[in-house]
Amino acid sequence: MSKGPGLFSDIGKKARDLLTKDYIFDQKLSISTYSDTGVALTSTAVKKGGLSTGDVGAQYKYKNTLIDVKVDTGSNILTTLTLNDIVPSTKTIASLKFPDYSSGKLEVQYYHHHAAFSTAVSLNQSPTADLSVTLGTPTFAIGAEASYDTAGGKLAKYTAGISVTKPDSCAAIILGDKGDTIKASYIHHLDEVKKTAAVGEITRRFSTNENTFTVGGSYAVDNLTILKLKLNNHGKLGALLQHELIPKSLLTISSEFDTKALDKTPRFGVALAFKP
Repeated sequence: MSKGPGLFSDIGKKARDLLTKDYIFDQKLSISTYSDTGVALTSTAVKKGGLSTGDVGAQYKYKNTLIDVKVDTGSNILTTLTLNDIVPSTKTIASLKFPDYSSGKLEVQYYHHHAAFSTAVSLNQSPTADLSVTLGTPTFAIGAEASYDTAGGKLAKYTAGISVTKPDSCAAIILGDKGDTIKASYIHHLDEVKKTAAVGEITRRFSTNENTFTVGGSYAVDNLTILKLKLNNHGKLGALLQHELIPKSLLTISSEFDTKALDKTPRFGVALAFKP
């Protein structure tokens, strides 16, 4: 575990990742290569329905500086500059998208043994300021985040959360949507390498009096293959199979079924990621 409580976005992240990460319902192909100068190149193509998109990205790391440039088929250029330890224990991230200059953002993160702070400001005429604070240790953390709209002069969102983390499990409670939603999750790892796990998550929305309960898990079939399943009380069943074809290169097949409407066409997705 890390030396501090981590950022607020880390609260509940392990359970959230098991239930959502790598589930894809499109066709995606990505190929990565590395040049002799240390530049990492990644080409990605995605087919969603009848629409195909793609992008090419280049990433270069020099000492404490990381430069990431991505160009997509819509002629958009996204540039991200990450600087580590300009001030000890800090990370500064600046991003700018051309030609949409108003999408620029500047973020500063600070890490301490018992606290983590993050502040971000959008670079436009009516900037939005985001601030998150987490206090605690790697075992116990409590935090909050808020977003302030300078144009309207009011809070756009505020969220609070708490988590308890042990070597083989993690529990979290998050109060979000300006107090309208509460979410509790628990994940328990069943092996030392943390590839086999069980997870449960319940979400209640007070304004609609609606509850959503989801259970899921992952199972390491062997050293190269992982199977994931999830099911919620609305009858949505998701399944994912991920296999390492060659070292670092993954084939992912995922699907989702509505068990209460089997006449509907299930959703399927395939992703191929090749890395050297």
